[in-house]
Amino acid sequence: MASVLEGIKVLDFTQVYAGPFCTLLLKDLGAEIIKVERPESGDLTRNDVPRTEFKEGGNFITLNRGKKSLTLDLKSEKGRDIVKKLVKQVDVLVENFSPGTMEKLGLGSQELCKLHPGLIYASISAYGQTGPRRDSPGFDAIAQVMGGLVNVTGFPDSPVRCGISIGDFTSGMFTALAIISALFHRIKTGVGQTIDISMQDVIWQLTSIEFAPYYFLEHREPPRFGNQHSAMIPCDLFPTADGGRVLICAGMLEQVRRLYIAMDRKDLLNSPLYANQSERYKLRDEIHAVITEWTRNKETKEILSVLKAADVPCAKLPTFSEVCNDEQLLSRNMIIEVEQAISGKVKVPGSLFKLSKTPGNVNYPAPILGEHNAEVLSQMLGFTENEITQLNEEKVI
Repeated sequence: MASVLEGIKVLDFTQVYAGPFCTLLLKDLGAEIIKVERPESGDLTRNDVPRTEFKEGGNFITLNRGKKSLTLDLKSEKGRDIVKKLVKQVDVLVENFSPGTMEKLGLGSQELCKLHPGLIYASISAYGQTGPRRDSPGFDAIAQVMGGLVNVTGFPDSPVRCGISIGDFTSGMFTALAIISALFHRIKTGVGQTIDISMQDVIWQLTSIEFAPYYFLEHREPPRFGNQHSAMIPCDLFPTADGGRVLICAGMLEQVRRLYIAMDRKDLLNSPLYANQSERYKLRDEIHAVITEWTRNKETKEILSVLKAADVPCAKLPTFSEVCNDEQLLSRNMIIEVEQAISGKVKVPGSLFKLSKTPGNVNYPAPILGEHNAEVLSQMLGFTENEITQLNEEKVI
């Protein structure tokens, strides 16, 4: 099947997580990604742990499948000249250097967009390209703190960072969405534009939806609920008699009714514990205690069976191994194998884009460092074999 972004070329100056996830999504939808890496060392995640038996970084493989690796020394004039020539041949440029880095190299958006007015130039950084904190260094954990997420995550006496690098990955996701929007705009106008995505902005956007009303409407610091939900009550991980945990989430009043009946506690239907959401919010600790008393005296399988029959949303807390072998994920091809040139078969996440006409596809290996130097330079820029050999000898590539 045809891919929706087929024919779109992306010059990718990103590394680590945020930028590579953005360009992975674009590749998933059919774009051609030319990943520019430092000669000899490449993307920092090439050597990150955990690694394959053949020392390839697992995160690098996952985030860079299907991309073409072009090594360029951006500190050399010849390397920068190659970039300027390539820019005229591509649709999109993505970078996640610290603000000002590309400008110092002479590769900033103003200069490159003059060379190619239709270029979409996307930048991802900790705080964005403007503002008083623009030049401050930052990573995912900093963005989680400064965007408010850590303050609302964890238990009342213990704020915690989100376990995944959510600032990186959501920044990459929103950048991909912005790029597709800019491509649509260019179809209508023929004009490119710049994109400025801040990881702090993204984390704030995600956090503010549920927690900003506590501050703006009630003028107080938002609470931390642990494994409970800010609005769905009850919703929590409950202990079971066999040492397991089950997540029970009955956010709607009808689900609460079915839950109490399944617990053989019809008496609760005539108590304050069976009230509208605003009232249940005040009694969340009491509701939690009643459900805990029920679950900790029953085994996990029995609880799941009873609640499934009652049509109450619930799930056993699986181990990560169980998630990796989950029949639902496997049935949707969310775990696939790619054939790496060095490491052989490696399991990776599949595509989440289940489009009926233009489905996503990431069933490709990640590139060897500089694997596509000759292909990109010869096919896109017309370099001869001797010219490419000379660039290699001069360590430009």
